[in-house]
Amino acid sequence: MSKFKKLSKVILLVFTALFIFVLAGCSSQSKEKTVKVGINPSDAAIWKVVKNEVKSEGINLKIVEFNDYNQPNTALVQGEVNINAYQHTFFLNSWNKAHHSDLVSIGRTVIQPMSLYSHKITKLSDLKDGAKVAIPNDASNEARALQLLEANGLLKLDAGVTLPSTKNIKENKLNLKFTTLDAAQTARSLDSVDAAIVNGNVASDAKLDPKKAIVTEKINEKSKPWINIIVANKKDKDNATYKKVVKAFQTKKVAKEIKKVYGASSIPAWNAKL
Repeated sequence: MSKFKKLSKVILLVFTALFIFVLAGCSSQSKEKTVKVGINPSDAAIWKVVKNEVKSEGINLKIVEFNDYNQPNTALVQGEVNINAYQHTFFLNSWNKAHHSDLVSIGRTVIQPMSLYSHKITKLSDLKDGAKVAIPNDASNEARALQLLEANGLLKLDAGVTLPSTKNIKENKLNLKFTTLDAAQTARSLDSVDAAIVNGNVASDAKLDPKKAIVTEKINEKSKPWINIIVANKKDKDNATYKKVVKAFQTKKVAKEIKKVYGASSIPAWNAKL
């Protein structure tokens, strides 16, 4: 065999190997699945851990941040994201009812207890007659706030009301004056009110120390509606790829990041026995 023929064979083998390698690479890329998750900006660091975890599963997790409590569900219904993670069960149920949608939970994430904070008092007994108290204005969190005050003996609410509002206060021992605000504004109101009931994630963003909270929601059987969840469209409830994302979230590595970001303001809930 001539040197030219040998060289031609070598070149042909090299190009064949290169072609196979390129095809394999394209095949590998084509198998990668992209999943878009809608979240609150305060959870970005936590979801970056999840993003790194699912890379080995061939999942490209794209994190989409939203700044309010309605956009993530709207985006999910419209197919702009595949899943979202920002709301508790009660909020989801209320949203589905109001918008005639069929979004479903596919996994637990955290529970974020609400707490009463103040820049003016350090214990509940210091709260004076006629004190001004800020509470969230959305139905589910307003109910939680009022139930927190009832649990601590400051109010009595109408019995049997699942979602009480200020209209359901039947006894107000200290004649508390309520200011209802967007949940994100409650922490900012602390200089203008005597106390405010603040969601865990909002408190964390505002750098409020949960150890200095005057009272905090107790986590028990009644807390189930307030557990935050990962949500998908009903048709995707058994999607294997989305289940891998849920599994990647429910890990010790993510729990460690949750503690780093939120401290005691957020508690991993996937193994919680309530």
